Amino acid sequence: MKSLVLLLCLARLWGCHSAPHGPGLIYRQPNCDDPETEEAALVAIDYINQNFPWGYKHTLNQIDEVKVWPQQPFGEMFEIEIDTLETTCHVLDPTPVAQCSVRQLKEHAVEGDCDFQLLKVNGKFSVAYAKCDSSPDSAEDVRKVCRDCPLLAPLNDTRVVHAAEAALTVFNAQNNGSNFQLEEISRAQLVPLPPSTYVEFTISGTDCVAKEATEAANCNLLAKKQYGFCKATLNEKLGGEEVAVTCTVFQTQPATPQPQPEGANEAVPTPVVGADAPASSPVGAPGPLPSGSPVYTHVLAAAPPVLPLHRAHYDLRHIFMGVVSLGSPSGEALHPRKIRSVVQPSVGAAAGPVVPPCPGRVRHFKV
Repeated sequence: MKSLVLLLCLARLWGCHSAPHGPGLIYRQPNCDDPETEEAALVAIDYINQNFPWGYKHTLNQIDEVKVWPQQPFGEMFEIEIDTLETTCHVLDPTPVAQCSVRQLKEHAVEGDCDFQLLKVNGKFSVAYAKCDSSPDSAEDVRKVCRDCPLLAPLNDTRVVHAAEAALTVFNAQNNGSNFQLEEISRAQLVPLPPSTYVEFTISGTDCVAKEATEAANCNLLAKKQYGFCKATLNEKLGGEEVAVTCTVFQTQPATPQPQPEGANEAVPTPVVGADAPASSPVGAPGPLPSGSPVYTHVLAAAPPVLPLHRAHYDLRHIFMGVVSLGSPSGEALHPRKIRSVVQPSVGAAAGPVVPPCPGRVRHFKV
């Protein structure tokens, strides 16, 4: 009998030690389409577009999951998983992402998957952790919607590089302003019939005059950076090559902004056409860039990593590798992954009311 009593006491003691306790183990799961959840997701999207130094802006497509943890000494930590889609706006384009067109499936769409953790204090979100990757849609899926649409080509393909350089030469020859240098090849497609190369690339202004520049090596980039975005098609013909190119040069942003009347801060890209005929895009190629937008501050990564040589797009994972850290209001560093390893979701789920399931709605299309 004494042994039985002792056994029951030990069992109760073990249960007390093993049972979770404390407010730090309870989280809530709001609806993925709640306004607060979407606000957190849009802050994450802004963070991506402000810190991605190459390629194109991304937009929110779907919120997959969200958990909200109480954060000591105050505030809340939002753990959120989102799907993004690449837009047709380059990251240097000042057009707000809300006004950018999503790249369609027939254009060989690119999808991003991201895990974010955002600290909310006094109604404001700050990014504490970001990990993303992105990839183009499969060739099979593109063929389902458009059998003859070209796929993404490696950006270092000799035909792609040649097309970009030839297009820039044509643009500079017909440009009355600054001489421009090739900044980045952003996207390319090879069309078999008729043989042609479609390429999108960015350019940067120099202190040389376009029609007077003879040696590009003698030209220096402008102190106030001036960027442009170009689309070009190089058609291969029996008698040689034919290049059609259009470029949009973005206005430079003043180093020290001065107070302006309402609406005066809008920076409108200046269209500059480098050929009489507009660039003829292949089947499935995107249309022209939107024009007119507020000033957009572009943030470059401090030390960009070495990118894969034969890439066909700029992968988000090369910048958002899960190494972002943010100091808490108390001065202590946040460790989001450490929080996740301690919590027990079943406790929080049982304590709160039943909420609508995630994932949330698809805003554009699934890739």
